[in-house]
Amino acid sequence: MLFMIIETFRDGDMIPIYERLRDSDRKLPDGLKYLNSWIEPGFARCFQLMETDDARRIQEWVLG
Repeated sequence: MLFMIIETFRDGDMIPIYERLRDSDRKLPDGLKYLNSWIEPGFARCFQLMETDDARRIQEWVLG
């Protein structure tokens, strides 16, 4: 199954998220695959396309 994750950046600032990704990667649970992402023109939100056969992996990743 494919899932679209829509992330809104706190205070419209995407820098802290990208610094964290640079330093520690996405830390995806087994069974969850990152496919692609893009940021809207105003830099307020990021859209991530993820794939998994078990929706619990999305919850595990978001809550982790």
